[in-house]
Amino acid sequence: MNILQINASARRATDDQGSVSTRLANELTTGLRAAHPAATVTVRDLTLTPQPVLDEAALGALFTPADQRSPEQAARVALDDALIAEVQAADTVVIGVPMYNFNITAQLKNWIDAIARAGVTFKYGEKGPVGLLTGKKVFVVTSRGGIHRDQPSDQMTPYLRAVLAFLGMTDVEFVYAEGMAFAAEQGIAAARSQINQLLAV
Repeated sequence: MNILQINASARRATDDQGSVSTRLANELTTGLRAAHPAATVTVRDLTLTPQPVLDEAALGALFTPADQRSPEQAARVALDDALIAEVQAADTVVIGVPMYNFNITAQLKNWIDAIARAGVTFKYGEKGPVGLLTGKKVFVVTSRGGIHRDQPSDQMTPYLRAVLAFLGMTDVEFVYAEGMAFAAEQGIAAARSQINQLLAV
Protein backbone atom coordinates (compact mmCIF):
# COMPACT_ATOMS: atom_id res chain seq x y z
CA MET A 1 0.00 0.00 0.00
CA ASN A 2 1.19 3.49 -0.90
CA ILE A 3 -0.29 6.16 1.37
CA LEU A 4 -0.25 9.84 0.42
CA GLN A 5 -1.06 12.30 3.20
CA ILE A 6 -1.95 15.87 2.26
CA ASN A 7 -1.78 18.43 5.08
CA ALA A 8 -3.76 21.46 3.95
CA SER A 9 -4.02 23.65 7.04
CA ALA A 10 -2.34 27.05 7.14
CA ARG A 11 -1.01 26.02 10.55
CA ARG A 12 1.51 23.37 11.44
CA ALA A 13 0.76 20.71 14.02
CA THR A 14 2.55 19.62 17.16
CA ASP A 15 1.66 16.81 19.52
CA ASP A 16 -1.02 18.75 21.37
CA GLN A 17 -1.54 22.05 19.59
CA GLY A 18 -1.58 23.73 16.21
CA SER A 19 -3.57 22.22 13.35
CA VAL A 20 -6.25 19.81 14.57
CA SER A 21 -6.92 18.46 11.07
CA THR A 22 -3.23 17.64 10.59
CA ARG A 23 -2.92 15.95 13.98
CA LEU A 24 -5.96 13.79 13.28
CA ALA A 25 -4.75 13.01 9.75
CA ASN A 26 -1.44 11.92 11.29
CA GLU A 27 -3.33 9.59 13.64
CA LEU A 28 -5.31 8.09 10.78
CA THR A 29 -2.18 7.54 8.70
CA THR A 30 -0.46 5.96 11.71
CA GLY A 31 -3.40 3.59 12.10
CA LEU A 32 -3.32 2.65 8.42
CA ARG A 33 0.38 1.98 8.61
CA ALA A 34 -0.07 -0.17 11.72
CA ALA A 35 -2.58 -2.28 9.81
CA HIS A 36 -0.26 -2.45 6.79
CA PRO A 37 3.34 -2.50 8.11
CA ALA A 38 4.82 -2.69 4.63
CA ALA A 39 3.02 0.47 3.51
CA THR A 40 4.99 3.44 2.26
CA VAL A 41 3.94 6.92 3.37
CA THR A 42 4.48 10.17 1.50
CA VAL A 43 3.53 13.38 3.30
CA ARG A 44 2.88 16.52 1.31
CA ASP A 45 2.60 19.44 3.74
CA LEU A 46 1.21 22.40 1.83
CA THR A 47 2.29 24.81 4.55
CA LEU A 48 5.92 23.70 4.43
CA THR A 49 5.95 23.47 0.62
CA PRO A 50 3.11 25.66 -0.63
CA GLN A 51 1.92 25.12 -4.17
CA PRO A 52 1.76 28.29 -6.29
CA VAL A 53 -1.63 29.52 -7.41
CA LEU A 54 -2.88 28.75 -10.88
CA ASP A 55 -2.30 32.17 -12.42
CA GLU A 56 -1.86 33.46 -15.96
CA ALA A 57 1.81 32.50 -16.09
CA ALA A 58 1.04 28.95 -14.94
CA LEU A 59 -1.74 28.57 -17.51
CA GLY A 60 0.60 29.87 -20.20
CA ALA A 61 3.18 27.26 -19.22
CA LEU A 62 0.64 24.42 -19.22
CA PHE A 63 -0.71 25.33 -22.65
CA THR A 64 2.72 25.72 -24.20
CA PRO A 65 4.02 22.52 -25.87
CA ALA A 66 6.66 20.90 -23.68
CA ASP A 67 9.44 21.32 -26.24
CA GLN A 68 8.68 25.02 -26.56
CA ARG A 69 8.56 25.97 -22.89
CA SER A 70 11.02 28.39 -21.39
CA PRO A 71 13.10 27.15 -18.45
CA GLU A 72 10.77 29.09 -16.14
CA GLN A 73 7.70 27.52 -17.71
CA ALA A 74 9.20 24.04 -17.52
CA ALA A 75 9.99 24.55 -13.83
CA ARG A 76 6.43 25.70 -13.13
CA VAL A 77 4.87 22.69 -14.87
CA ALA A 78 7.28 20.40 -13.03
CA LEU A 79 5.81 21.55 -9.70
CA ASP A 80 2.39 20.29 -10.78
CA ASP A 81 3.87 17.14 -12.33
CA ALA A 82 5.36 16.20 -8.95
CA LEU A 83 1.97 16.41 -7.23
CA ILE A 84 0.28 14.44 -10.00
CA ALA A 85 2.90 11.69 -9.75
CA GLU A 86 2.35 11.42 -6.00
CA VAL A 87 -1.39 10.98 -6.28
CA GLN A 88 -1.08 8.60 -9.23
CA ALA A 89 1.22 6.37 -7.18
CA ALA A 90 -1.02 6.37 -4.11
CA ASP A 91 -3.44 3.60 -3.22
CA THR A 92 -4.80 5.57 -0.25
CA VAL A 93 -5.02 9.34 0.14
CA VAL A 94 -5.46 11.02 3.52
CA ILE A 95 -6.36 14.71 3.37
CA GLY A 96 -6.28 16.83 6.50
CA VAL A 97 -8.05 20.14 5.97
CA PRO A 98 -9.84 22.62 8.23
CA MET A 99 -12.89 24.60 7.20
CA TYR A 100 -12.06 28.24 6.48
CA ASN A 101 -15.06 30.48 5.84
CA PHE A 102 -17.32 27.52 5.03
CA ASN A 103 -15.01 25.86 2.52
CA ILE A 104 -11.57 24.36 1.93
CA THR A 105 -8.32 26.22 2.45
CA ALA A 106 -6.46 28.06 -0.30
CA GLN A 107 -3.63 25.57 0.19
CA LEU A 108 -5.87 22.63 -0.75
CA LYS A 109 -7.47 24.49 -3.65
CA ASN A 110 -4.00 25.10 -5.11
CA TRP A 111 -3.26 21.37 -4.80
CA ILE A 112 -6.52 20.47 -6.55
CA ASP A 113 -5.82 22.95 -9.34
CA ALA A 114 -2.38 21.40 -9.73
CA ILE A 115 -3.53 17.79 -10.03
CA ALA A 116 -6.60 18.41 -12.21
CA ARG A 117 -5.12 18.19 -15.70
CA ALA A 118 -7.06 17.23 -18.81
CA GLY A 119 -5.67 14.15 -20.52
CA VAL A 120 -3.70 13.16 -17.43
CA THR A 121 -6.01 12.90 -14.40
CA PHE A 122 -9.30 13.27 -16.29
CA LYS A 123 -10.46 13.23 -19.89
CA TYR A 124 -13.56 14.05 -21.85
CA GLY A 125 -15.31 11.11 -23.42
CA GLU A 126 -18.42 10.77 -25.54
CA LYS A 127 -20.61 10.89 -22.44
CA GLY A 128 -18.73 13.61 -20.61
CA PRO A 129 -15.75 13.78 -18.24
CA VAL A 130 -14.04 10.60 -17.09
CA GLY A 131 -11.80 10.58 -14.01
CA LEU A 132 -8.49 8.75 -14.42
CA LEU A 133 -7.40 8.58 -10.77
CA THR A 134 -9.39 5.45 -10.07
CA GLY A 135 -9.03 2.62 -7.58
CA LYS A 136 -8.03 4.82 -4.64
CA LYS A 137 -9.42 5.09 -1.13
CA VAL A 138 -9.64 8.65 0.18
CA PHE A 139 -10.05 9.82 3.77
CA VAL A 140 -10.81 13.49 4.37
CA VAL A 141 -10.18 14.61 7.94
CA THR A 142 -11.72 18.01 8.52
CA SER A 143 -11.92 20.33 11.53
CA ARG A 144 -14.44 23.13 11.97
CA GLY A 145 -14.97 25.84 14.53
CA GLY A 146 -18.74 25.32 14.51
CA ILE A 147 -21.20 22.54 13.79
CA HIS A 148 -21.71 22.27 10.03
CA ARG A 149 -22.04 18.59 9.17
CA ASP A 150 -25.07 17.97 6.93
CA GLN A 151 -25.96 21.68 7.10
CA PRO A 152 -26.21 24.20 4.23
CA SER A 153 -23.18 25.97 5.71
CA ASP A 154 -20.98 22.97 4.90
CA GLN A 155 -19.88 23.74 1.35
CA MET A 156 -16.58 21.86 1.58
CA THR A 157 -17.97 18.32 1.80
CA PRO A 158 -20.07 18.46 -1.39
CA TYR A 159 -17.31 20.33 -3.21
CA LEU A 160 -14.68 17.77 -2.29
CA ARG A 161 -16.97 14.85 -3.16
CA ALA A 162 -17.65 16.43 -6.55
CA VAL A 163 -14.08 17.34 -7.49
CA LEU A 164 -12.58 14.06 -6.24
CA ALA A 165 -15.23 12.09 -8.16
CA PHE A 166 -14.49 14.20 -11.24
CA LEU A 167 -10.90 12.97 -11.00
CA GLY A 168 -12.01 9.36 -10.49
CA MET A 169 -11.80 9.12 -6.69
CA THR A 170 -15.27 8.05 -5.61
CA ASP A 171 -14.48 5.95 -2.53
CA VAL A 172 -14.29 8.81 -0.01
CA GLU A 173 -14.81 8.81 3.76
CA PHE A 174 -15.11 12.00 5.80
CA VAL A 175 -14.05 12.45 9.43
CA TYR A 176 -15.45 15.49 11.25
CA ALA A 177 -13.93 17.29 14.22
CA GLU A 178 -16.54 19.94 14.91
CA GLY A 179 -17.18 22.60 17.52
CA MET A 180 -13.48 23.44 17.86
CA ALA A 181 -14.35 27.00 18.90
CA PHE A 182 -16.36 25.96 21.96
CA ALA A 183 -16.15 22.18 22.56
CA ALA A 184 -12.77 21.12 21.20
CA GLU A 185 -12.27 18.08 23.42
CA GLN A 186 -15.64 16.62 22.47
CA GLY A 187 -15.07 17.36 18.79
CA ILE A 188 -11.67 15.71 18.76
CA ALA A 189 -12.99 12.70 20.69
CA ALA A 190 -15.83 12.28 18.18
CA ALA A 191 -13.38 12.45 15.28
CA ARG A 192 -11.11 9.88 16.90
CA SER A 193 -14.10 7.59 17.35
CA GLN A 194 -14.84 7.90 13.64
CA ILE A 195 -11.21 7.14 12.80
CA ASN A 196 -11.23 4.03 14.99
CA GLN A 197 -14.40 2.82 13.27
CA LEU A 198 -12.89 3.33 9.83
CA LEU A 199 -9.70 1.53 10.78
CA ALA A 200 -11.68 -1.39 12.17
CA VAL A 201 -13.35 -2.08 8.83
